[in-house]
Amino acid sequence: MKDRYTDDPKAGYGEEVVGGYGAGAPATYHDVDVFGHEEGHQIVYKTLSWKLVAVLMIAEIVSNGMLSLPQSLAVVGIVPGVILIVFLGIFATYTSWLLVQFKLRHPEVHSMGDAGFILFGAPGRELLAFGTVVFAVFATGGQLLAGQIALSFLSDGKLCLMLYTGIFAIPTLLCSFPRTLDRLSWLSIPSVISILVAGIVGMIGAGLHPTPDRHIDIARSSSFYEAFFSITNPVFAYAGHFMFFILISEMKRPQDAMKAAYVLQGFATTFYAVFAIVMYVYLGPTVASPAFSSLETKWAKAAYGIAIPNFLLAGAIYSHTAAKLIFTRFFRHSRHLYSHTVAGWSTWTLLILLMNAAAFILAVAVPIFSYLIGIAASLFAAWYTYGIAGAFWLHDSYHDGDGVRTWKRKWAQTTLSVLTFAAGAFICVAGTYVTVRGIVEAYRSGSVGSPFAC
Repeated sequence: MKDRYTDDPKAGYGEEVVGGYGAGAPATYHDVDVFGHEEGHQIVYKTLSWKLVAVLMIAEIVSNGMLSLPQSLAVVGIVPGVILIVFLGIFATYTSWLLVQFKLRHPEVHSMGDAGFILFGAPGRELLAFGTVVFAVFATGGQLLAGQIALSFLSDGKLCLMLYTGIFAIPTLLCSFPRTLDRLSWLSIPSVISILVAGIVGMIGAGLHPTPDRHIDIARSSSFYEAFFSITNPVFAYAGHFMFFILISEMKRPQDAMKAAYVLQGFATTFYAVFAIVMYVYLGPTVASPAFSSLETKWAKAAYGIAIPNFLLAGAIYSHTAAKLIFTRFFRHSRHLYSHTVAGWSTWTLLILLMNAAAFILAVAVPIFSYLIGIAASLFAAWYTYGIAGAFWLHDSYHDGDGVRTWKRKWAQTTLSVLTFAAGAFICVAGTYVTVRGIVEAYRSGSVGSPFAC
């Protein structure tokens, strides 16, 4: 595959010279990316270092999703469960590399919608952009539910659950309001610390108050439905790639993005594996999801209380992402994107309110909302995190290389890319199937509540 751009010491702070963008002098990365050169702009987006991007990624991905991992080990056994967590971490690192390479070769890509346009034209842009917004809103709602559980535990359930959700939604809304991710990155530092400390507190609590008469299964046999339903927990615990393009677009040096991805996946995989093993070993096969709910009361309150900043910031990042995609689509190459205009701020405020309001309404009004999150993750996040990354490499190697001859010459990478795409398809179909079946069984058992219930 031919290089689209090379380093140019005259291009400023590590910019690259990009070939193939028209006649005349070659363009630099920052000539063609979504925010362009920002000299004189009132609102400057490209300020993130790779370290702050790593913090944002960890705050977004390592959140309440990890609390379901011990239960996955309880269903399939400790050895298959840990192998799966580690494998998915390695797999997510590989797909991160594919996404970063695609972004560097296509600086104009700001979101999955832009990437969909390159791959599939206008229909691809609309579908992938729609999926990004839907999943981000659903993920925000998931964080609101996590905050609801935490606040309910801390107050011994003295208030209506809908009130807890509303109370938690207010700071989530306020934290999602900054126009640039740089502001959120600094807020994400205490978020990362909180989920790390909460996990440690949870493991200590489990060790001091283990479940009596527990047993540990090395491996367990179960039906496909039970096994895959539990497997979706670790699969979607890594499902944060849908906002990687948006994060990289606000970096000072996009070519450092893989450093952030390595930190993210290294931290997430290690922390997930240790947390899942310790919680399962001490709490046994009856461990709940979320796992903190299986702890002795005071330890559960401590763990939930410490984790609240992470639940809040993760929700804010998701709703910010949904608003940012639409806002950038509206005002791309417009002064409203980078200036303090009435139209710009009015639109941004409206989008932030709409995204957070939609998440809140879904969380409190839809009794099967937690299942809908699983469906959204299966339909969209499975592709964004795993499958479509393979299509990115196949596309660029074909169009920028020698077509099929490049695929044949680089047969190993071609095979990996095809398998990656197939894995995304399998997770999408199987994940949707088990989630829909879970909804049917929930209604059949009468465990589905009513809208706006306390």
